[in-house]
Amino acid sequence: FLFLIFFTSCSIEKQIAKSAQADVLDTKALQTAHVGISIFDPVENKYLYNYQGDKYFVPASNTKIPTCYAAMKYLGDSLVGFRYGIEKDSIIIIRPSADPTFLHPDYKNQPAFSFLRKYSKIEILPNPEGAFPSYGNGWSWNDYQETYMAYPSIFPIYGNIATFKLISDSIFVIPATLNSNYNRNQHPGHSFQVRRRFSSNEFWSFDGKNKEQQIPFYPDLLEVIKMLSDTIGRNAKLQFLDFGFPRKDKRFHSQPTDSLLKPMMHRSDNFFAEQSLLMVSNEMLGVMNDEKIIDTLLKTDFNDLPQKPRWVDGSGLSRYNLFTPQDFVAILNKMKNEFGMERIKVILPTGGEGTISSYYKTDSGYIYGKTGTLSGVVAFSGFLYTKKGKLLIFSTLVNNHQAAATEVRRAVEKFLQGLRNNY
Repeated sequence: FLFLIFFTSCSIEKQIAKSAQADVLDTKALQTAHVGISIFDPVENKYLYNYQGDKYFVPASNTKIPTCYAAMKYLGDSLVGFRYGIEKDSIIIIRPSADPTFLHPDYKNQPAFSFLRKYSKIEILPNPEGAFPSYGNGWSWNDYQETYMAYPSIFPIYGNIATFKLISDSIFVIPATLNSNYNRNQHPGHSFQVRRRFSSNEFWSFDGKNKEQQIPFYPDLLEVIKMLSDTIGRNAKLQFLDFGFPRKDKRFHSQPTDSLLKPMMHRSDNFFAEQSLLMVSNEMLGVMNDEKIIDTLLKTDFNDLPQKPRWVDGSGLSRYNLFTPQDFVAILNKMKNEFGMERIKVILPTGGEGTISSYYKTDSGYIYGKTGTLSGVVAFSGFLYTKKGKLLIFSTLVNNHQAAATEVRRAVEKFLQGLRNNY
């Protein structure tokens, strides 16, 4: 009987290895790529398959998996919108907490906005660590005008994105305070294109193809205060005296935490990921600092990972990040054990949703995972329910491929669907 169990186990592992070879490794699109695959059975507490599972790969947006774990663990049920104190009953002094939901178009209900309007004056405390870095470590700076690279900041507003709309041959800007920074010398006709200078909020337009365009703005705190004053209709200013912060502050909670984590993972929102890591840093350390919070998490929650990652940002925009497939399996297993699959199923997309909206549609609801894509990089890690009722944790990381990303994703999809059908 024991021999039969051993033989069956070996047979299953050989079948998975054979399938991985045929569906992924021998695929023309992947023959010259670097590939890592780990398949783990959490009930048996063993790996069913490892192909370079202990090797390091650039993970792209799979980096959001450890960010999400940290946010699920340390941000509580609802986000801290800001910390505050009251002066003379009419002045509110706030210390921002990096909450990205304030006046973000995704959140129609804005309790923080309503709360701030109760006071005649708003005073904002700056980052105690000084000037905030504009970009993450190792980001590709030439993408600075793309919406997926909105600037992280201590006090996000409107998602740190400016919206330009063409209405009756006139362009309207949201937030409206940026109108003064917008050059209309080359007035567009029936469509337009907007650009912004690299290190300032100077915008200009020229003939293009857009009726509406979004572009990140530089979230200098003084600029943010102008936007806040204009939008709320209250006098806001910078305050350098902390009046006993953080000892005597109160917390204002803005939105449910999972209402941030779901879009972060479904659409792979880089801005939400960066702000989530900053919020975790603020809650755990009292400062907003990526380097410090990553070092802390690697020494605490992630000190038992199979291989120590090189982790540098919250989103995965940086190619400096290096994780192994076994690292992601271990983090996902922690996530399952600590928070349960029901919560995970809300936060992670399944087939036909989010970044896998075109994949895993057949018999959807059996896979929940996070994608990752950069030039030459395709990653996918998550949870897979087999037709025999097994729950498996998987991580597939591909680097240095020269094929279309779709070809790589289809090869991985075929392999994972085979696992579902046969194991």
